[in-house]
Amino acid sequence: MIKKYLSLVKFSHTIFAMPFAFIGFFLAVHETEISFYEKGWKLLIFIILEMIFARNAAMGFNRWSDRRIDALNPRTSQREIPSGKIKSKYVLIFVIFNALAFIFTAYLINPLVFLLSPVALAVVLGYSLTKHITWLCHLILGLGLALAPIGAYLVVAETFAIIPLLFSFIVLFWTAGFDIIYALQDENFDREHQLKSIPVLLGKRRALMLSVLLHGISVILMIAVGNVADNFLGLWYWIGAGLFSGAIVYQHLLVKPDDLSKVNLAFFTTNGIASLLLAVFTITEIYV
Repeated sequence: MIKKYLSLVKFSHTIFAMPFAFIGFFLAVHETEISFYEKGWKLLIFIILEMIFARNAAMGFNRWSDRRIDALNPRTSQREIPSGKIKSKYVLIFVIFNALAFIFTAYLINPLVFLLSPVALAVVLGYSLTKHITWLCHLILGLGLALAPIGAYLVVAETFAIIPLLFSFIVLFWTAGFDIIYALQDENFDREHQLKSIPVLLGKRRALMLSVLLHGISVILMIAVGNVADNFLGLWYWIGAGLFSGAIVYQHLLVKPDDLSKVNLAFFTTNGIASLLLAVFTITEIYV
């Protein structure tokens, strides 16, 4: 049963946002100079729990709200709810449990995080409804993942700061860009069922061009981070930023308007490796 729920929420996709949460955490530890061994490790556990609860709630709600559409789409018809592996009412209970656990954990962290927790939930849960309303759904998904670095920073520092906010914008445009690539697979289905997406609005070729533009903005923001924080981000950070940028370029070489056979490689493998590399080199830079 646990395996079914892990598959339901695509737990492996946590690799996209979790590394950026670690970046936000270690930035805050560096800025506040708190002791990792006395207090920091407890806050890190809270951050990991919050990331898990938020993702479980968001993905569970996405699968629940899309259960009828998923049943009609050949690509998604074997997902847990339409295939009957998990009953929809149990998925809804799963969503409610994780949402409440997210808010309760926020309460244990600090007043600011607790106050903002319903807002964060509204963003990550609301994404599932936006694909029925607006082609901006890709950016709203990006906004949901973009909460990771600034959210983790707030857990420790209890205040906003420019560097974690810039990392959040990196995540926003990076995520929106690769979600457009992923949505290419369902362009015809989405158009037939009046769902909103960039590929439906622009077509495959121009959607890919917009994805390149969004990814270009994320690279520019990484350069901005390196320049704004040049007092403590140096060579190791620039290596990580270069590898991240290279992975972005590589995924665009994999996907063509008339050849979507490598979308999953571009979507999961390339972006997962990119976020891990950036996090490893950035955190190494902070402490080296």
